[in-house]
Amino acid sequence: MQMEQKVKERTFKQMLWIAMISMTMMFAGLTSAYVVSRVREDWVSFELPSAFYLSTILILLSSVSFVLARRSLLSGDHSRSNLFLGLTLVLGLAFVFYQFNGFNQLIEAGLYTTGPESNVASSFLYVITGAHLLHIFAGIIVLIRVIYKNMKHRYTVEDHLGLSLAAIFWHFVDALWIYLFLFFFFIR
Repeated sequence: MQMEQKVKERTFKQMLWIAMISMTMMFAGLTSAYVVSRVREDWVSFELPSAFYLSTILILLSSVSFVLARRSLLSGDHSRSNLFLGLTLVLGLAFVFYQFNGFNQLIEAGLYTTGPESNVASSFLYVITGAHLLHIFAGIIVLIRVIYKNMKHRYTVEDHLGLSLAAIFWHFVDALWIYLFLFFFFIR
């Protein structure tokens, strides 16, 4: 049985890595298109909304809380792992809230995604951050499932594959946001 578990774990991790590499390539393509489009005559530079700065801090904290949740589970403390998983969920939802707050700040600054008042730069920003938000929503759904399973004590010190895979994905979307934030901060 132990060998079957190791094969299952390796298979699922490989599938997740392939998916994350595909997502990385998609965002590399989008950010490359952004860079190429900057030479257009109608390009408009903009400041990042202040809400994006706060959301960056929140997603970093959510990764820290996920690490603490996994450590707590591996030490056999389900109640602490539940607490930290719940905190991760709250921080993830707060990230989403501040992303939408940032979109509102962009609109208030006259930066629209479509329509006659839109521009290429802001449209790229909306598309790229919106695509990232879709991945965050997927992570939140997975996180809710992990919290439910952990509350039912379905994860143990020996068998915690679902939680570990969710943590890898969550840290991936965190790192992806940091890349996107720094990209938009330095390349406007």
